[in-house]
Amino acid sequence: MLKAVLFDVDNTLIFFDEVKFIKSYIPLVARRFADLIPGDKFGEKLLSATMEMHRNDGSMTNRERFLNFFCQGIEQYRDEVWRRFEKFYDEEFDSLRDVVAVHNDNRSIFLALKEKNLKIVIATNPIWPLSAQMIRLSWAGIGDIGFDLVTHIDNMTFCKPQIGYYREILSMTGEKPEDCLMVGDDPANDMVVATIGMKTYLSIDSLDHVESPLELSKHMVGRNSDGIPPADFRGPLVKLPEAVNMLLQGKHSN
Repeated sequence: MLKAVLFDVDNTLIFFDEVKFIKSYIPLVARRFADLIPGDKFGEKLLSATMEMHRNDGSMTNRERFLNFFCQGIEQYRDEVWRRFEKFYDEEFDSLRDVVAVHNDNRSIFLALKEKNLKIVIATNPIWPLSAQMIRLSWAGIGDIGFDLVTHIDNMTFCKPQIGYYREILSMTGEKPEDCLMVGDDPANDMVVATIGMKTYLSIDSLDHVESPLELSKHMVGRNSDGIPPADFRGPLVKLPEAVNMLLQGKHSN
């Protein structure tokens, strides 16, 4: 019986060219660190630390992993570094709203799921603090919906596409994989959870919005989808409630 629906965010609920987004994001945040890190080195340092966060092994939070690598050479400023990141997300991150496009049906889809008393999990890669995740959800038009779990840099010790990430979600929600549906646009990052028995819905809306979705992430962590079963459902996000109804009725589709 379906009890929880997990949602990816990037190019599932909001659409953006990742490379263009990073080109806007990095100079904006780099200004906060001009006295600590040369401007021409900041981007490389940030992306390298983010890549290491993707390799986290469950032994520490993603924030700890990130700071361990980002603060190499400036270890004495570790606490200050994180305060500056937090201030940036509180004060400037929302200005990047213009770089993304939004799925027009998000709100009605989520409200329909809420009526079914299903747990709703935002299973987006936990590389941002909660404040940034909530801003991104506000861009998607659902920031005030209320979620049973939002994964973020402080409450997770793995990143996608590691199965450990999904196992952490299951542990936090108390659900079994066979009682959950993962919704996302990327076979390697999102559909991989089918390998532990979770139902999957491959959303295709990004194909109409983004020419090269998540190219930067794929370059950093790979795009291998070998051995991942085909999605149980595939289609635009607006068709998701139909798939949910089928699962609630004990039906199944490929």
